Amino acid sequence: MARVEVVLLIAGLVAVAMGCLGLLAARDTLLRLHYLGPASSLGTPLIIAALVIHEGLGRSAVKLVLIGVLLIGSGAVTVAAFGRATAQREGFIETDSPA
Repeated sequence: MARVEVVLLIAGLVAVAMGCLGLLAARDTLLRLHYLGPASSLGTPLIIAALVIHEGLGRSAVKLVLIGVLLIGSGAVTVAAFGRATAQREGFIETDSPA
């Protein structure tokens, strides 16, 4: 493994691990959601970048990038949706009208 791969992989794993530790230590739902952001938006691209460098440019790299884009996009949307639902449930914002 090249040094760049190892550095990217370790940085990605540290970001995910720190997000998980923050998730376990947080007391309320909104703080837990706050700690999911770096794990999905920082850890995932770093790990994907390390895997792309390891695999080289080819079909597998394209697949890895597509998977990374899906994970990053779905993670952000999921965190936003859960945050909004939690804020509505706890009365921080008004609930939407059904129409």
